[in-house]
Amino acid sequence: MLRCAILSDIHANLEAFEAVLHDAAEQRCTHFVCLGDIVGYNANPHECIERVQSMDCPVVKGNHDEQASQTESSRDLNELAESAIRWTRDHLSNEDKAWLADLRLQRQVRDFTIVHATLDTPGQWAYVFNNLDAAASFTYQHTPICFFGHTHVPMAFIRDEGVRRVKIDQLHIETGKKYFINAGSVGQPRDADWRAAYCVYDIENNVVELRRVRYELAVAQKKIIEAGLPPLLAERLALGR
Repeated sequence: MLRCAILSDIHANLEAFEAVLHDAAEQRCTHFVCLGDIVGYNANPHECIERVQSMDCPVVKGNHDEQASQTESSRDLNELAESAIRWTRDHLSNEDKAWLADLRLQRQVRDFTIVHATLDTPGQWAYVFNNLDAAASFTYQHTPICFFGHTHVPMAFIRDEGVRRVKIDQLHIETGKKYFINAGSVGQPRDADWRAAYCVYDIENNVVELRRVRYELAVAQKKIIEAGLPPLLAERLALGR
């Protein structure tokens, strides 16, 4: 049995991360992959890095991982994200930063690909929200499935005669088609559902399922406030925005 948990955009939310790992165990997941943005926004960046490292699973770099590993940010981040990244840098060890800096932008795992943003320009951190965005990545996709993150909104794009966007829920993978699938966000969902999101890829049965998991939201919010991070970061967690 091969069941792979696809985790993305943990964003230093340890409560959501642990709840997802517990759910993945209940779902009998045998393997894990991480699509990046382990840090940023929330209050446990070091602990989340340690947890990912202990899983010894394939990981790709997200834009917040890259920014946190550098001495200065690029101008790509908004004020809220930049404030959180500055805080994050101060709460990571040099070893944490070196590990984040060394992560690859994309990689193939078994017969699928993982990337944080796009396959056409993975280091430019573009967002994929529509068919046209997805079409550019499909051009560079050499496996039937690619999992991505970055938008914090679970969705899937299918390329057959054209490119179309579909909901995940339970997506049956069909031979001859290509799939570009966003696994949602573990630590900061933005689809108006506050619960942590991740995907389970049942490799033997060719099914990708979106999972939503309740977690100790109030604890995560309290940590943000007590850490001195912007209060808006705590507020938005409850809104799923």
